[in-house]
Amino acid sequence: MEVMIDYCIVLTTAGSGEEAERIAAAMVGARLAACVNIVSPITSFYRWKDAVQKEQEWLLLIKTRATLFEDICGRIRELHSYELPECIQIPIANGGADYLNWIAENSKAKNEKR
Repeated sequence: MEVMIDYCIVLTTAGSGEEAERIAAAMVGARLAACVNIVSPITSFYRWKDAVQKEQEWLLLIKTRATLFEDICGRIRELHSYELPECIQIPIANGGADYLNWIAENSKAKNEKR
C-alpha cells in the first residue's frame, strides 16, 4: 500500500451551525479546501480552565492538501469565536486517484496557478 502524505483532513469544531458554515465557505472560497463536510450536532465533553464542559458543537471535516495546513489553522483562528479552536491534521493514507486529483485541483496555495 502506497502512503500518500500530500493530502489530509483537517478537523475543527464550531459552536453553532452558522459559524461552521461561515468557516466552511471561507475555506472553499479561498481554495484552502476542496470540500468541507459539516457533521452536526455532536456532543463534546472536554476539560477547559480546570472544569469539565459539555457542549453541542458542529464538526468540520476539511479535505485539503497537507501543505495548506498552517494556512488553514491561521484562517480558522481568524474566523473562530473560540479562544482556542481545534485544528488537527489527519493524513490521508490512500484514496481514489481521481478524488485526490480533484482535491489537488481545488485546493491551492495563493502562489500556485489556478
